[in-house]
Amino acid sequence: MITTHVLDLGHGRPAAGISVTLELQQQSEWTPVGRGITDENGRLATLTQNFTVVPGTYRLAYDIGSYHRTHGLATPFFPEAKISFNVQDVSEHYHVPLLLSPFGYSTYRGS
Repeated sequence: MITTHVLDLGHGRPAAGISVTLELQQQSEWTPVGRGITDENGRLATLTQNFTVVPGTYRLAYDIGSYHRTHGLATPFFPEAKISFNVQDVSEHYHVPLLLSPFGYSTYRGS
């Protein structure tokens, strides 16, 4: 299972309504395997709902530009955030939070 959670540090609240795409690297190409939108708590737990996770390199692509425009930033500095990570043990839960502000973002492996 691969999940994510987005927190808006600039506003001090979860980031609801962010479009997220989960991609799997196959040779030199990225193939979308899941999509969704963060809920009112900034969480997205359905990315792998119709996909069996296999070992490999994955990437989460967040449309943060649209989110920032919706919240008053006319020209976002970062139009998107992309986070790549490796999955080795498919029995584990991979939770990848995104901490977001208008001029930066960070991430970590959550639980």
